[in-house]
Amino acid sequence: MVRTPLTPEERERGERLGRLLREARGGRSMAEIAAGAGISAETLRKIETGRAPTPAFFTIAALARTLGLSMDELAGRCTPLETAPPAAVA
Repeated sequence: MVRTPLTPEERERGERLGRLLREARGGRSMAEIAAGAGISAETLRKIETGRAPTPAFFTIAALARTLGLSMDELAGRCTPLETAPPAAVA
């Protein structure tokens, strides 16, 4: 199976997700959060470092539940901010 290369936007979204998960984890260990989510610590490490920028939906849902985050919050904070168009000059 050949994967299509990720776009720069997809890579950036994965990095934002990783930062958000690291922040939410706080002082808790990777092993503790990974066990609570039912994934390996190595999988969590890859997600947090952006090496797994497109994790499975159910993996993210389990991490969100374990970290006390809502899926809406995760989606909103991982979506790039759109820049406003420049104001029209009259």
